[in-house]
Amino acid sequence: MDGVVVGAELERAGSFDDFVAARGDALWRSAWLLTGDAHLAEDLVQTALAKSYGRWDRIGDTGGFEAYVRRTLFTTYVSWWRRRWNGERATAELPETPTPGPDLALRRDLLAALTQLSRGQRAVVVLRYVEDLTERETAAVLGCSVGTVKSQTARAISALRDSSALRDEEDR
Repeated sequence: MDGVVVGAELERAGSFDDFVAARGDALWRSAWLLTGDAHLAEDLVQTALAKSYGRWDRIGDTGGFEAYVRRTLFTTYVSWWRRRWNGERATAELPETPTPGPDLALRRDLLAALTQLSRGQRAVVVLRYVEDLTERETAAVLGCSVGTVKSQTARAISALRDSSALRDEEDR
């Protein structure tokens, strides 16, 4: 992610609608990596934005508001997991065809490996390695200790190393 572009987007975000237009895709990407489902990711982002909307005027700078929305996004995801919600899941593939690219197989394998992790481990991996947060920042977002982040990260990396979805074709 290009920090200069993000900063310029946030400076232009004078209203809530501008903020959503500037940062909505990045929020959706994080949500998609957490949920593994495009529709659930949209629901998660919409829920986080709806919960955060009332704080737009109180928080002040848009960078602080983005941090607030991201925290809301991750805590909402964790609360969904704790409720063990078992909503409907699509069983057939979507009719849309993915855009062709050299790394689609790798993305599919990575998503399959992420879905094998526990939700807490998946949240830690997304925050640490996709969102590029420190252990302390990750702990703050998830509302847990730094030690918990470290142990969840170690377990997640171990599980990803052992994941059959990420093994080379020669190893299968």
